Amino acid sequence: MTSRLAAIAIDAVDSRRVAEFWCAVLGWRIVEEDVEFISIAGDGPGLKIDIATVPERKQVKNRLHLDVRADGVSTEQELQRLLDLGATHVDLGQPDDATWTVLADPEGNEFCLLHRTVQEVPAG
Repeated sequence: MTSRLAAIAIDAVDSRRVAEFWCAVLGWRIVEEDVEFISIAGDGPGLKIDIATVPERKQVKNRLHLDVRADGVSTEQELQRLLDLGATHVDLGQPDDATWTVLADPEGNEFCLLHRTVQEVPAG
């Protein structure tokens, strides 16, 4: 037997704002909500993201982060869309020739936009 990844948890002071940001980024929706957390997911079974309400703001670099790829548009178009949704550029010392762009969600949680699109990555 093995374990299955069921959810990724993100802490946030304003869990609603972070949930709405990630729903817009991923095309997902809120599937569960109470005073302590909001769960978002895509259609069907699978992974979800839980955004937990916490009193403290983010202090240091994430030890775990999400990587996303553009799907159906160029990486440049997706980068602009993410910035328009409220993402910001983050410099963590990544090299000039990095194959990703480091961004942060509205509460500063880092994530990466990978430069190859979904369509450019071999299946499998």
